[in-house]
Amino acid sequence: MTANLDRLLEIMARLRDPAGGCPWDLEQDFSTIAPHTIEEAYEVADAIDQGDMAALRDELGDLLLQVVYHAQMAREAGHFRFDEVAAAIADKLVRRHPHVFGDVRVDDAAAQTRAWEDHKEAERRDKAAAGTGDHGILDGVPLALPALVRAAKLQKRAARVGFDWGEAASVLAKIVEESEELGHEMADGTERARLEDELGDLLFTCVNLARKLDVDPETALRRATAKFETRFRRMEAWLAEDGRTPDAVALDELEALWERAKRGA
Repeated sequence: MTANLDRLLEIMARLRDPAGGCPWDLEQDFSTIAPHTIEEAYEVADAIDQGDMAALRDELGDLLLQVVYHAQMAREAGHFRFDEVAAAIADKLVRRHPHVFGDVRVDDAAAQTRAWEDHKEAERRDKAAAGTGDHGILDGVPLALPALVRAAKLQKRAARVGFDWGEAASVLAKIVEESEELGHEMADGTERARLEDELGDLLFTCVNLARKLDVDPETALRRATAKFETRFRRMEAWLAEDGRTPDAVALDELEALWERAKRGA
């Protein structure tokens, strides 16, 4: 394993070598590589959703390349090396798992999750006290996260200090309330900015419900989207058998085909 990792690091260094390296790789910097890093992470998630282990192996390799790429650029600039990245995460894992690497006891996975969050919060406080980190409860949640993910993380942070709904049923009631408010704005012909604001409130509350139900909202929406895609493609296939396309079919027939697709017929 060490030999393969060393080989990967050497290949990356050669690609970035000003004397004979790859012109494209030499032009890149942290900001240009960052979008590829995000994309590769999503491709890993997609391979997992598909249950494709061969694809997962390859996608994990692509994601590892992103880490190696950033570490190589950091080494060139004198910031840090790949082994420091590995050491930092190893130290963090040991620090956040005292029940494994120390004498602390946790009773179950839920208790470990709470302990993990407590450790993270303590680390944030220590950094803030040293003047090297964020100071507020909501600080440190990256703006670049997908909106659903960031909303859930911010809500979890707020919940840790007691700013939270009591139960899922109360959140569901709030969703109904937000839906009604949006309906009133639509009926009044409200300007787009106001509709966006009301719709945002509704979506934010839906994320809160997902959190209360212990459902990851990003995963839920991704799977709902995949389900929609599967059913729509099934409709297209049925129409194609008759030489037709969806844009040439009346809505009532499309709705009938949709119901058929939902039944898996």
